[in-house]
Amino acid sequence: MVPHLTTALTGPLLELEKQFLDRASEIEKWFRIQWQDHLPPFYGSTDLRNSGFKLAPVDLNLFPGGFNNLNDAFMPLCVQAAQAAIERICPDASKLLLVPENHTRNQFYLQNVAKLVSILRLTGLDVRIGSLLPDVTAPTVLELDNGARLTLEPLRREGGRLGLEGFDPCAVLLNNDLSGGVPAALQGLDEQWVIPPLHAGWHFRRKSRHAEAYDRVAREFAATIGIDPWHINPEFGVCGQINFQERTGEECLAHQVDTLLTRIRAKYKEYGIADEPFVVVKADAGTYGMGVMTVKDASEVVGLNRRQRNKMAVVKEGLEVHEVIIQEGVHTFETVDGAVAEPVVYMMDHYVVGGFYRVHTERGRDENLNAPGMLFKPLAFETCCTLPDSAQGPDAPPNRFYAYGVVARLALLAASVEIEETEPAADALAV
Repeated sequence: MVPHLTTALTGPLLELEKQFLDRASEIEKWFRIQWQDHLPPFYGSTDLRNSGFKLAPVDLNLFPGGFNNLNDAFMPLCVQAAQAAIERICPDASKLLLVPENHTRNQFYLQNVAKLVSILRLTGLDVRIGSLLPDVTAPTVLELDNGARLTLEPLRREGGRLGLEGFDPCAVLLNNDLSGGVPAALQGLDEQWVIPPLHAGWHFRRKSRHAEAYDRVAREFAATIGIDPWHINPEFGVCGQINFQERTGEECLAHQVDTLLTRIRAKYKEYGIADEPFVVVKADAGTYGMGVMTVKDASEVVGLNRRQRNKMAVVKEGLEVHEVIIQEGVHTFETVDGAVAEPVVYMMDHYVVGGFYRVHTERGRDENLNAPGMLFKPLAFETCCTLPDSAQGPDAPPNRFYAYGVVARLALLAASVEIEETEPAADALAV
């Protein structure tokens, strides 16, 4: 059970959930047809924001690092979904190589790897972990705080295949987002499946491309069930000529912020929303909540002080930020134990496999919660996000979580479209 979870579900969002509930059969049929045309990513997670008048995804991660935060009760769902993903990609697979991030001192991330390995092994796969760290020259055992144990092994490359000493896998599964580029060991693996594909990494992927794909998916879905797509779709803009350290591109950024805020204010007026609109400016590539700022007026992005510029100028792996996405901010009205919270939904193949809440005791409902000091509630959702109950009201937990699952799957479908459409250029840009 989620402790003391409160959600201000009023107005259009309650209507939205009722629409999802009333049209559940049609929604599931629509998804089934979509997945016949689009290959789902192996896995993904999406951050949702529930404002009471809008339910929308604000981030989609194709290399999720929080499997340790899922409720163990959903392990059978995870295993079943992982089996479907493996059968779709490599039906005769018996061996799988997992390549993680180099965060060997991050206990939470390592616990995520351990949980992911346990899920994959329950599918019948022989799973081993290959490390990109140059100092891993022999099998290295890591003892984790939760009692789990991981063995990292040095990678071994032979022609167009990657494996370990005495271990030749069918596929290579990346839990590394490639922010710093594609290591030589992963380039040119033309004899193996690499999942997700290399061009799904942050060295190439852009949040704005995902937002554009999601915009199309959301519009088609909204037309199918008869809703205003704005209720599930954050507006966005892009500025691709910014240099925070040199203070160039501020005019472009201010213009995009002002344009977006003007559109949002018009929608707020249309629906009688009294809250103050805001936008979130963030690096167009990258993760870990780095390079993010909340803005309520265009003047706030002109003449940033040194601390603000430093915060925005560099993201993971020390990469400089020159492209930003300006995304409509979605307030969160959800709290867990009195602290502001947002749901995070996890998926494998095209199935929702669970979720949890990101909680921050020091942030407001119009701020980024993916920041130092955040907490996770691993006790997770009460239901699996796939079983609505028409006998209960739209605000009942099964139906609220079903709405989460619908919107999360829309984001996953958009990621599938995004990956397909960027593939032709991947070979040139993956190296």
